[in-house]
Amino acid sequence: MTESISSPVFPFAALVAQEPLQQALLLAAVDPSIGGVLVSGPRGTAKSTATRALAELLPEGTLVTLPLGASEEQLIGTLDIQSALRDGGVKFSPGLIAKAHLGVLYVDEVNLLPNPLVDQLLDVAASGVNIVERDGISHRHDARFVLIGTMNPEEGDLRPQLLDRFGLAVEMSNCFDASVRQRIVKSRLAFDADPDAFRARHRSEQASLEARIHAARAALSSFDFDDAVHARVSELCIEAQVDGLRADIVMLRAARALAALEDSSCVTVTHVERVADAVLKHRRREAEAPAREPSGRESTSREAGAAQADWGYMPPEPTGTAKVKQVRPLAAKKA
Repeated sequence: MTESISSPVFPFAALVAQEPLQQALLLAAVDPSIGGVLVSGPRGTAKSTATRALAELLPEGTLVTLPLGASEEQLIGTLDIQSALRDGGVKFSPGLIAKAHLGVLYVDEVNLLPNPLVDQLLDVAASGVNIVERDGISHRHDARFVLIGTMNPEEGDLRPQLLDRFGLAVEMSNCFDASVRQRIVKSRLAFDADPDAFRARHRSEQASLEARIHAARAALSSFDFDDAVHARVSELCIEAQVDGLRADIVMLRAARALAALEDSSCVTVTHVERVADAVLKHRRREAEAPAREPSGRESTSREAGAAQADWGYMPPEPTGTAKVKQVRPLAAKKA
C-alpha cells in the first residue's frame, strides 16, 4: 500500500527519548546502501510513528507499506510476456519496490514474512536496483529506498542469515522512567489536540533536518577512510566475533553517513564508535566459555572435547529399595 504523506504526521524532530532510533533512521536516509534498519520491540514504542515521520523528510515523501500477505509479484513487479512476444517490447507493471523509490518501504512484522521474500527485499535494498526476470526476459530499474522493518520479538525471530542482511538494528524497550513517560504522553496529546499548531512549533527543526539529509547525501562521495578508522572497525568486529565482512562494510558506511550528516571534515574513530552498537547489536556472537571441572580448573581442549562427546551422560545412581517379605518354601511349611 502506498501512502503519500498528506495527512498530519508527527514530526520526526519531536520524537522524545528516541535518539538511537532517530540516528539509525537518519543514517539509512543519508545512505540507503547501508541496507535498512531493523527495529525490534514491544507494541507502543513508536516504531511506526518514527517510520512515517522519517518518510516526510525525504524528497518524494512517499511511504510504501508491504502487507504480510504480499506475493513476490506484488513486491518486485511483473512482466507481460505476451506483450513482449507480440510487440517486441517489455511491458513492466511496477510493484511496491518501484513505488518506494526515493521514499520509505515499511515492513511491519517483518519476522512473519516468508524468508525468500525478505531475502529478495534485502537484496534490492542493498544494491539499489530491482531486477525482474521471466522466461528469459528481464527488466531492471532503480530502487533506492530506505527499508525499515519492525518486529515484536515475542512473535518470533528472524533467521540469523536474514538478521545479518539488515544494515542497522535498534532494540526498543518499555519506558519505566516516570518523567520520560510523561514527556512522551504530553507531546502526543498536544499533537492530537492540534496537529497544525504542534507541527508549526517544530517547523524550523524539520526544515533543518531535511537540509542536513540533502547536504549529507551530496557530500558522501567526498569522504574517505584512513588507516585508524579501518583499524578500529576491524577491532570492533573481531571483538564481536561477527561472521563474514558485511559488518565491517556497513560500519564504514554508517560512520561516513554520520560524518556527512554532522558536516564533519572527515570520518573519525569517534564516528565509528558511535555507530558500532547499531551495526553489531544483531550480529554479535557471545564468546563460548571454556569447559570447567568441578574444582574450577579450566579443562584442556581435549578434555573439553571428551566432555562434549559425553554430553547428556549421567553416572549410575542407586535406586530406592523396598523391604521384601521372604516367602518360605512349601516343604518347609509342612515340616
